[in-house]
Amino acid sequence: MFVLELTYTAPVERVDVLLDAHVEWLDAQYAAGVFIASGRKNPRDGGVILAAGVDRTEIEKIAAADPFSVEGVCAYRITEFYATKTAEELAPFREQLPS
Repeated sequence: MFVLELTYTAPVERVDVLLDAHVEWLDAQYAAGVFIASGRKNPRDGGVILAAGVDRTEIEKIAAADPFSVEGVCAYRITEFYATKTAEELAPFREQLPS
């Protein structure tokens, strides 16, 4: 599983111009089964996305295709972790630690 942390690198007015395209990109990743949660940070200086079901190479490609990335208005920090314990609703995403 991955935590994708977005930090805006441009004024929020530039971010807002790209927001509709960013939401379309998010929707496509939800439809593909990759994203499981997302939202703005508070204060509004970026966002957070939880993703699963792909490897690091693929998640890096997905992040690079975000219109926010393409237009250079955010930086991504990608953290991979093993979701060994989850809420029951997220049980399909539970992982075993590697041996």
